[in-house]
Amino acid sequence: MIHRILIATLLAMTSTLAQAERIKDIATVAGVRSNQLVGYGLVVGLDGTGDQTNQSPFTIQSFNNMLQQFGITVPPGTRVQTKNVAAVMIQAELPAFAKPGQTIDVTVSSISNATSLRGGSLLMTSLKGPDGQVYALAQGNLVVGGFGAEGRDGSRITVNVPSVGRIPGGATVEKEVKNNFSSGQPVVLNLNRADFTTANRVAQNINEMLGPDVARAQDAVSVAVSAPQDPSHRVDFISLLENIEVEPGEEAAKVVINSRTGTIVVGQHVRVSPVAVTHGNLTVSISEDYTAVQPNPLGEGDTVVLPGSDVEITEETNPMFKFAPGNTLEDIVRSVNNVGASPGDLMAILEALKQSGALKAQLMVI
Repeated sequence: MIHRILIATLLAMTSTLAQAERIKDIATVAGVRSNQLVGYGLVVGLDGTGDQTNQSPFTIQSFNNMLQQFGITVPPGTRVQTKNVAAVMIQAELPAFAKPGQTIDVTVSSISNATSLRGGSLLMTSLKGPDGQVYALAQGNLVVGGFGAEGRDGSRITVNVPSVGRIPGGATVEKEVKNNFSSGQPVVLNLNRADFTTANRVAQNINEMLGPDVARAQDAVSVAVSAPQDPSHRVDFISLLENIEVEPGEEAAKVVINSRTGTIVVGQHVRVSPVAVTHGNLTVSISEDYTAVQPNPLGEGDTVVLPGSDVEITEETNPMFKFAPGNTLEDIVRSVNNVGASPGDLMAILEALKQSGALKAQLMVI
């Protein structure tokens, strides 16, 4: 069964000893982060797959404003056709330390009723940050992975999403985002997963390599490290820090259930108190039958059809299985597999164990 294979695979993975990881894989430097950019623009050059005029007034308005910037005024009342133009939103991620002149990738998405952006070109668009300032300019030809086809009878087929495209290196950085990396303050390492044990081990391993009191854990996430004030020396220092290996703390006992997909993940430290479990199914089947009743040959009366119901109750007999005290993950998996429980049955069993207090773990349903 699929769930047996999944649990067996997870068992093999979790039974191995924890491996040491580099600090750069489990933590980030506070203040060294990317920033989100967004912009609004027009894609032109489409093959009749742009916005429909009667349903996209903002596309016409944007198109007219663009023409006015080039000294072209559209006479009032002129019906402008925009089937080759699409209004789009542009989004990009500005990496940390990005300098003016560098290029970044952008994603272009239709915001109206354009059926496809394939073959289109994005006109120059300003990309702004949360503070409203322009940090990059985007322009270029789109790469669209999806496509669609439509017949005269209205039938159509679409592969992937043709209304979204990307422009590799399509935006040029115009402004640098300031950060406090060169401020001379202590470097703060933020763990990707909050854990007091991991934070303590990170501080201990740094102190063992660089000397006592160099690093100190502030909480379950942050570890403050005294660092040189000279920027060039700080780069060397961070390079040394991020390659120090640390053995992360083990996860708390946890069982995660995805009720939509039937996926169940049991953590390594899950334990069960002594308890006996049985789980059965009751099936009720009702079938309708009709019988014709005729009068005697010499009697009076009419033939009548009478309904009849047959009710059958079937209950599956499932054996009761026992969890011994202090069971390991391997014992739990073996007991569940022996009884032949399906993923749905296993969810019910785990929930019942949690309610009874026998399951010594967090039960999370996602």
